[in-house]
Amino acid sequence: MESIKKRRAKTLILLSAIWFAVAIPLPFLFSVPEEATPQYFTLIQILGFISIPFVALGIAWTLKPELAQ
Repeated sequence: MESIKKRRAKTLILLSAIWFAVAIPLPFLFSVPEEATPQYFTLIQILGFISIPFVALGIAWTLKPELAQ
């Protein structure tokens, strides 16, 4: 049986991956015009940067649920 720490770590990794996958604008992945490529990379960087605090809060609240009260 897995320890609680390993299960929590796997859960956090899964939730972080889902968060970043949802934050990516999917239409850009399939049809990026040549002119929009620099803006696309800038947009991805901004979305990734904005997502970091939410992932950190999810990790903190998972490790210490009393912080969410």
